[in-house]
Amino acid sequence: PLSSPGAALAGPEDTTLLFESRFESGNLQSAVRVGPYEYVLRLRPDLYTAKHTQWFYFRVQNTRRDPLYRFTIANLAKPKSLFGEGLRPLLYSQRDAQSRSVGWRRVGADVRYSRGGEEEPAAFRLSWTVRFPHDGDTCFFAPSYPYTYSDLQCYLRALAGDPARSRYCAVRALCRSLAGNTVYLLTITGPNGAAAKRAVVLSARAHPGETGGSWAMRGFLDFLLSDRPDARLLRRLFVFKVVPMLNPDGVVVGNSRCSLAGRDPNRAYGTGLRGSFPGVWHLRAMVERVLAEREVVLYCDFHGHSRKNNVFMYGCDGGGAGAGSRLGQRVFPLMLSKNAPDKFSFPTCKFKVQKSKAGTGRVVMWRLGVSNSYTMEVAFGGSTLGGRSSHFTLEDLKSLGYHLCDTLLDFCDPDPAKFQQCLAEVDALLRRRLGRELGSGSSWSDVSPSELES
Repeated sequence: PLSSPGAALAGPEDTTLLFESRFESGNLQSAVRVGPYEYVLRLRPDLYTAKHTQWFYFRVQNTRRDPLYRFTIANLAKPKSLFGEGLRPLLYSQRDAQSRSVGWRRVGADVRYSRGGEEEPAAFRLSWTVRFPHDGDTCFFAPSYPYTYSDLQCYLRALAGDPARSRYCAVRALCRSLAGNTVYLLTITGPNGAAAKRAVVLSARAHPGETGGSWAMRGFLDFLLSDRPDARLLRRLFVFKVVPMLNPDGVVVGNSRCSLAGRDPNRAYGTGLRGSFPGVWHLRAMVERVLAEREVVLYCDFHGHSRKNNVFMYGCDGGGAGAGSRLGQRVFPLMLSKNAPDKFSFPTCKFKVQKSKAGTGRVVMWRLGVSNSYTMEVAFGGSTLGGRSSHFTLEDLKSLGYHLCDTLLDFCDPDPAKFQQCLAEVDALLRRRLGRELGSGSSWSDVSPSELES
């Protein structure tokens, strides 16, 4: 962050808070003091757009411990938010981090999410109250745990400097972004028999504000690059192609959804130009090359969700396919729900291919020939499953990476017992959802995706 404040204090008795967001992933546009301890804030829209205000990240200085402060963000874009269902903002105190090793934590009371006033009826407002832990502290606010491009680069430098892990993980540039930032591609596999191995392709952070996807990816990489027996087995069985941050420019400038093209990169896989969406274009081209050499057993794009709790997946059911294909693509998410029953909700998963989603990574990879192609959505909030009703912690988010690895081994187990059991369970679940048995001479290929989603 810049050391020079955006405004000057009148003296030591001046209680005005000093706001700043001119740092990586910051996006506060303005802060107006409307009462002794009350501030109305506005977020900067995604660059080269006039919308997509959802992510926020800003710094506050000159804090006082005793007063109850109220913050209101006045120009949020979405009509529904988990902030209306119990989600609370995150706070980071530099003094607590230095003295007690306490990092980001959930804070705030009287959290409200509502439609804007007469001046901005199309906008939505998030408001909360908070007491700061110390006088004269430096604090940060965000809706979810920040994960910046610099965080990724630091992680990759440590990986490259580790003689053990770098033996089976090659880091190279997939391409350069519009701003010249490197979009990294990691190739992870064991040393032997690469030609006969199937591939797994993973990506994250097409949408910059969905930071939970990066923490799940971090957990995935931590496990896969470890010396655990299952990690060694996965490296022996598969070639992993991993793009941990598809949209580094958007992450750097603090966008919520777009790249510097001013558009959503996760709608550009089908038609996006190489010069406008380099990360997406090169990822698709890489998958096409891999498919020419070997089967891609799984594609998964990690995202975050601001309106639904828990973790769930979107898959691809185009209708008309045989029962094996339509039921089989639901097996991986069902297995993941069994391995992470307190986080992953199979009933929330959707598989209908909507026209508006034709340009997404999961749909385009599926049309290229990846049968098991998914978007994994990680709630900004937390879990309502298994007796929980709590925010996700960093450990919760990272554990999703381990659970995905565990599920991949179950899914590809040479012993088909688990797969067949889940296939039968999916069949029974869909019959119950359909509310009737399939008629004589009919099959799942005669049932529309809309009927199964209803």
